[in-house]
Amino acid sequence: MPPQPDDEFGISEARRILGEVFAPWVQDLNLSVERIEHTPPADAPDWQPGALLRMPFSERLCRNGGVVCGQALMALADTAMVIANLAANRGYRPMTTVDQTTHFMRAVSSSDVLADARVVRLGRTMSFGRVTLLSATDNKQVAMVSSAFAMLPG
Repeated sequence: MPPQPDDEFGISEARRILGEVFAPWVQDLNLSVERIEHTPPADAPDWQPGALLRMPFSERLCRNGGVVCGQALMALADTAMVIANLAANRGYRPMTTVDQTTHFMRAVSSSDVLADARVVRLGRTMSFGRVTLLSATDNKQVAMVSSAFAMLPG
């Protein structure tokens, strides 16, 4: 799929890419794109492009004790950051994760998880971002993630 920087990148395109480009096991997480942000509002000088994704709660994502496992949370953060990068690029661009550091802050159980992903810096060959994971039930922070992506040719 070639980059299309001139086309408008919106939530329907993000949902299409989520359903067609990602590995089947990522699709099995049933993630949904809730919001795409690529145009800065007039009153926000420190705004960053990004995306908000939701991972619905499922017992299949839990370890013993009903707590959503870290692996699922890290996959959510990584996927959300890819979608945020696509929003910043305003279209599809091949990329690969170079680094992801996750700091788990509290357990989450019996709740959907929201991933608020923001592109901190988008360069020609690299992108850097941060993701805040939140429990959808109480909006409390579950984890914070920093990541780096290599932008690939093609």
